[in-house]
Amino acid sequence: MLKNFCDLLISRGFWNQSTDDDGIRKLLSNTTTGYIGFDCTANSLHVGSLLPLMLLRLFQKCGHKPIILVGGGTTLIGDPSGKDETRKILSASDINNNKENLKKIFKKFLSFDTTKKNCALLVDNYDWLSKLELIPFLRDTGSKFSINKMLSLESIKQRLKREQHLSFLEFNYSIFQAYDFMILNERYNCMIQFGGSDQWGNIVSGIELVKKERNCQVYGLTSPLITTSSGKKMGKTADGAVWLSEEKFSVKDFWQFWRNTSDDDVINFLKLFTEIEISEIEKFKNLKGSDLNKIKILLANEVTSLCHGKEKSEKVELEAKSILDSSEIDSETIDSCDQKIVIKSKAIDNGILLKQLLVELKLSQSNGQSKRLIEQGAVKINEKVVKEKDMSISNKHFIKHPQKKNCYYLVLYVGKKNYGVVELIS
Repeated sequence: MLKNFCDLLISRGFWNQSTDDDGIRKLLSNTTTGYIGFDCTANSLHVGSLLPLMLLRLFQKCGHKPIILVGGGTTLIGDPSGKDETRKILSASDINNNKENLKKIFKKFLSFDTTKKNCALLVDNYDWLSKLELIPFLRDTGSKFSINKMLSLESIKQRLKREQHLSFLEFNYSIFQAYDFMILNERYNCMIQFGGSDQWGNIVSGIELVKKERNCQVYGLTSPLITTSSGKKMGKTADGAVWLSEEKFSVKDFWQFWRNTSDDDVINFLKLFTEIEISEIEKFKNLKGSDLNKIKILLANEVTSLCHGKEKSEKVELEAKSILDSSEIDSETIDSCDQKIVIKSKAIDNGILLKQLLVELKLSQSNGQSKRLIEQGAVKINEKVVKEKDMSISNKHFIKHPQKKNCYYLVLYVGKKNYGVVELIS
């Protein structure tokens, strides 16, 4: 029996805007097919793409058939939505490499088991866009679009308003996205497109094209673009994007990103980025202090398990607990710590600067930032605050390793939640 997908979307905060609320409810009362498109602009997705992935996952769990459309073709053009300038033009080989890496991420969230009727499909719009001939396409498809309407699309309007460059190539993006919807409707009976709120204009263009070309009523639904309670764009940090790929963003940092969620965002993020039942999440609403911190750990564990597996999530949680919450660290934690550097004892005969170690451990971006952190009292060595900005680390700062012979270690802390281990060997 199909679960009520629409009510779940609304209760968890996915529903932003739709082309026809009643029509979508009627459509989704039976098994249907829907899609979301992802361009191949990078070799990983970031946390901003986690929302549509969770939406498709919920769609499939409710009995429907999801299609992931990778934009091998549209990536060659570039989506102007939400961008102040033209995207970098990628080579075909770069796009193919990115596409293969994205597939690994998709498989973590959706089932591609062909024995199931609602197994996910992965298709590439390069397969049909690359075969288009210019004059027939302009006559048969381009003639269905109004320049007046295209100029009113938010992505186009904002560029023109700010007098920023908009290439003819990018201007055509919404036509190709609309064409994608028509092809998916024709080949797979795809009836609904999902996307972020910045894709609203492109989704509507696709619905209108399908109606004109195929005399078929299809639908569109957008989810909100997520910002934190402070108004910042979701998934952005001082160091850049929070990537879903372990190669671009460590599991430890990923776990810590969610653990560091502000108090005001925890409940919302539990609804959007975990599969914990709403009734259970509601119980957490009035928690404060240490009780709420436990819920942040729950959030970090759930999201990290989805993206990187339960085993890796548990490993980084235990590591963080061992290093941040106790005065003694076991040997396994020292040896397995991801944020660790190993140096030979000879290297510190003349001392090694603390500010340099902070940079090497990626606890700071530069020597200058290291100095500021030290002066602010944000840096500790083995639980002891240091304020000497040009401090030199020597043998006396290291603690004997609990198991390894001729091996010593120290832990550097920046703030309450960031740390790294330095291991000294002879």
